[in-house]
Amino acid sequence: MKTIIPKAHDIERNWYVIDASDAILGKVATKAATLLRGKHKPEFTPNIEMGDYVIVVNAEKVRVTGNKPTQKMYYHHTGYPGALRSRTFGEMLEHRPTFVVEHAIRGMLPKNRLGRKLFTNLKVYSGSDHPHAAQKPQEMSVE
Repeated sequence: MKTIIPKAHDIERNWYVIDASDAILGKVATKAATLLRGKHKPEFTPNIEMGDYVIVVNAEKVRVTGNKPTQKMYYHHTGYPGALRSRTFGEMLEHRPTFVVEHAIRGMLPKNRLGRKLFTNLKVYSGSDHPHAAQKPQEMSVE
């Protein structure tokens, strides 16, 4: 039996919309990372970019369980000595709701140039509208 390696022009890419309103952050991120990577396709190859495009809407309405709104921290260092800044999940959701979803999804992608390329196929919007209607994206549930 012959192993078939898909070529770049043979890969069919689709567009998917994930509605994050009242959905758990981890479940949204897992679904989006799987679609971006292409692991749902039978011809998945780990070293080839063969994933789909993912649009996440309503990022401001994503939720987490337990005490994470007050205890989950996001850290950022400015580059100056003693300048480590931190914000809780709740604060970050108020200031930059798209970052929360992007950060969770980026952590589930490979940490190399393939992961950086796959991340460009992700579009996150805090509201319910997006400018990608011409691509005719399909609705994807998060269960």
